[in-house]
Amino acid sequence: MTTIIRHTSPFGDLLSLRQAMDRLFEESFVNPRTWSWGEGALVPLDVYATDEELVVEANLPGVKPEEVEITVEGNTLTIAGETRSSRKDDEGSTILSEIRRGAFSRTLALPAGLEPDRATATFEDGVLTLRIPKAEQVKPRQIKVTSVDGEHTQLATAEAK
Repeated sequence: MTTIIRHTSPFGDLLSLRQAMDRLFEESFVNPRTWSWGEGALVPLDVYATDEELVVEANLPGVKPEEVEITVEGNTLTIAGETRSSRKDDEGSTILSEIRRGAFSRTLALPAGLEPDRATATFEDGVLTLRIPKAEQVKPRQIKVTSVDGEHTQLATAEAK
């Protein structure tokens, strides 16, 4: 009788974890055909801050401005809406369907110190741009610095808190 001894590698399980993560990354980011609207759907955002405002850009191709609803409650921003197909059922059978349709929603926590009541939104070429002004107390201010003898003057920037 022959005894078979199998030596397991401590990295065997890690390799399968890596393969699972690679597959997740591939399905989520590299192969967008698997993306869909709906609960938890990905609405791609770019968010950046200037000295004056917070800017949120949402990529919503194929969505009409009247199909988008923007709400701010507390420090939570929600961009939601719904798209429908313009094709009628009697216009033939579907061979390939990759265009996202249905309800979509994206929620984002906003930083403190914004004035959402003064926000503006524009929609151009499938990109929603939301501009939320910063409150005066959080905008950077310049403070003039002078030497004790008053000869040299220098400007310093300080954050108001």
